Amino acid sequence: MAKKKKNTSALNEIEGVSQPETLNKAFVKHHKALKKKAFSVAELVSGILNQNQTALSRAITIIESTAQKHQQQAKEIIENCLPHANNSIRIGITGVPGVGKSTFIESFGKYLVSEGKKVAVLTVDPSSSISKGSILGDKTRMEDLVKEENAYIRPSASGDTLGGVARKTRETIILCEAAGFDVILIETVGVGQSETAVHSMTDFFLLLKLAGAGDELQGIKRGIMEMADSIVINKADGENLKAAKFAKTEFNRALHLYPAKENGWTPKTFLCSALKNEGISEIWEVISEYFETVKNNGYFQKKRKDQNKFWLLQTIENRLKSEFYANSLIKKELEEQLKAIDENKTTPFEAAEKLLKLPK
Repeated sequence: MAKKKKNTSALNEIEGVSQPETLNKAFVKHHKALKKKAFSVAELVSGILNQNQTALSRAITIIESTAQKHQQQAKEIIENCLPHANNSIRIGITGVPGVGKSTFIESFGKYLVSEGKKVAVLTVDPSSSISKGSILGDKTRMEDLVKEENAYIRPSASGDTLGGVARKTRETIILCEAAGFDVILIETVGVGQSETAVHSMTDFFLLLKLAGAGDELQGIKRGIMEMADSIVINKADGENLKAAKFAKTEFNRALHLYPAKENGWTPKTFLCSALKNEGISEIWEVISEYFETVKNNGYFQKKRKDQNKFWLLQTIENRLKSEFYANSLIKKELEEQLKAIDENKTTPFEAAEKLLKLPK
């Protein structure tokens, strides 16, 4: 009897190794049921106040949602959390792409946790204008900080908001404060118009810079330099240390050319290596000194009130925009006007004028 030829093809499929029963089936069943369960507003608020991060995440998702069914829930959640908010230090962090924002935030966040602080990191990832997708990779980039029990990282897609600042970041801050986080770090997507929005919702604005980037004298933009309460030159280590020290001197000189700040604080430049955890504690000392200064001279309270006024106006603008595009009459006319523009029968300005004159 001829011996059967052995199949040596790389495409030959062999029986795999059976996996051991390592998971607790009861836990899996409970977890799946938990994911499907719809929590009430009262349950979510209770969870937030009890510092439950799962409840916090679910509530933030509802707040970020544009679905009509979530609007009332979001409003109730914010109203219930507001009395427990406003007890944190809000720090905005910005810098050009590649400056090391994520590495810095992880190093800074871990230091704050070691000092007994509860830290929430709110990051805004740029959304694609084509696919509307976003990577939301900050939890991956901050793999050590995300493991800390007293740290919380929430990446959000920027969507179509100005400069990439998430539409509901302000409300998310309120929820994080109600959940007991005493330091809120807000990372912007990069240098641009988003800095104005982040500056309007934070108490301290930190600008990260690189040495040798060619902007030591002019800064990135005058407006951003003026907003900065402190400049930190990151990656100040190894062969880059000499250039970083030179950049520090130049930036300090440049800062003296700007008008004195209303808050009585004089911004300074510092060196840091987030990768090697060097200069991190000094930055926190400076921030602590800043808060002592502005709380003593009354500027802290004034700025918080100004922030609330600014966000009142922003909320009105957002609501008007949302209601305008949700109007069925406007939806229909908008399609016709877009078609007319394609066919060169009207101009964008005439089309806008016609849409705005429609009954609301």
